[in-house]
Amino acid sequence: MNRVAVARIGPALFLAVAILAVWQVGVTVSGMPQFILPSPLAIIGVIAGSASLLLRNLVATLEEFGFGLGASILCGVVLGVATAKSRTFAETMYPLLIATQSVPKLALAPLFTVWFGFGLLPKVLIAFLIAFFPITVNTAAGLMSTDPDTLLMARSMGLSAAQRFLKVEVPSALPAVFAGLKVGTAFAVVGAVVGEFLGADAGLGRVTLTASTTLDTPLLFAALTVLAAVGLASYGLVATLEWLLIPWNAEADETATFRASGL
Repeated sequence: MNRVAVARIGPALFLAVAILAVWQVGVTVSGMPQFILPSPLAIIGVIAGSASLLLRNLVATLEEFGFGLGASILCGVVLGVATAKSRTFAETMYPLLIATQSVPKLALAPLFTVWFGFGLLPKVLIAFLIAFFPITVNTAAGLMSTDPDTLLMARSMGLSAAQRFLKVEVPSALPAVFAGLKVGTAFAVVGAVVGEFLGADAGLGRVTLTASTTLDTPLLFAALTVLAAVGLASYGLVATLEWLLIPWNAEADETATFRASGL
C-alpha cells in the first residue's frame, strides 16, 4: 500500500478503530446491559452466530437494491441527458422531478404496498425513487459544464453533434456522473430497507424491525453492521469503476490528497 493510499484511508480507519475501542471499553466498564447497547465484540459474535439468518435476508435486500439501483442509473442518466440537451424538457419536466423529491418516500411506501402487494416491486420502486434524482442532477450538471472552448474546437474540427457528445461531453461529464452514482448507490440501500419496513417476509430491514420489536439489540446492531458493509462495498465498486474508466480524475484526486497530507 503506497503513501497516497494510506493518506486516503488512514485517518478514517484510525477513527473507526478508536471509536470501536472506546465503545468496547465504555460498555465493559459501565456494565451496560446488552439490550441497551451491545459491545462491538458482542455484535461480532452475533454476526458469526446468526450468519445463515443474516445471509439469507441479505440476499433479499441485495435483490431489491440491485434492481432499484439499476433502474435509477438507467432513468437517471437518460433524464439527465434530456435535461442538459433539451431546454423544453428542462423547463417542463425538471420542476416535476424536483417536486417528487419533496414527497417523503416513507409516505409512498404504504401506497405502493396497497397497489403492488408485498412482493419485490414496491421495494424496488422505493429504492429507485430515492436513488435516481442525484444521478439525474449530476449527469445534467456534468454535461452542461463542458468547456465551451473545447466544444468550439471540436466543432471547428468537423465533428458532428453525436461525435461531440460522445468524445467531448460524455468524458467531461463522467466525474460528475460518478459523483451522482456514489450518492445514488448509498440511497438505494436506504430505499430497499425503507420498503422492507412496511411489508416484507425477508430482508435486512425486516430483521432490524423484528429485532427492535423483540428488544434483541445485538441482532439489530448486527443487521445494521451488515447494511453498512453493503453500502461501503457498493461505494467501493463504483469508485473502482470510476478509476478504471476515468483514471485521470482518480489520479488528480490522489495528487490532491497526497499534497494535503504533507507527505
